[in-house]
Amino acid sequence: MDSGKNFLLGIYEDEDVLLSAVTKIRSSGLKIHEVFSPYPVHGLDTVLGYKRSRLPIAAFMFGFLGTTLALVMQSYMMAIDWPMIIGGKDYVSVTFVPVTFELTVLVSALGMVGTFLVVSNMKPWGKARIFDIRSTDDKHVMAIDLDENKATVEQITSLLNESGASEVNNKQFDD
Repeated sequence: MDSGKNFLLGIYEDEDVLLSAVTKIRSSGLKIHEVFSPYPVHGLDTVLGYKRSRLPIAAFMFGFLGTTLALVMQSYMMAIDWPMIIGGKDYVSVTFVPVTFELTVLVSALGMVGTFLVVSNMKPWGKARIFDIRSTDDKHVMAIDLDENKATVEQITSLLNESGASEVNNKQFDD
């Protein structure tokens, strides 16, 4: 047996038909791998059962790290490494605010980009899986992983056709 991944693709013309098809297929017990659309479809993430993103939590953690790094760095430089009394002010002062803000924003932004790339599996050396090129033009594509579902290909094909798919295709990727 080959080591590739097999998918069954349902091609849909209309977003309303797609939304009802996702509901019907999920209620039948099938697991949908992903749905690709040329534009955002309102309510699709809810129907697919996606949870709320945890990216804001990562952003807060990276921002906290940036703030901590900025304050530690400036305190070390101004109080330990090269102590200077400027204008009779303390070593730690209000002048730390601009650098602290900028480093907080920088570390938070870079951390969120890195987190997004890791979570989305978008490696620079990876090869993109293109299920159907028409999903960037005018078609909605529902991909069902045949290895993750217990139903046969004929059962899934008939279910996709009953749910309003204009065509059903088989796609294989070599891993």
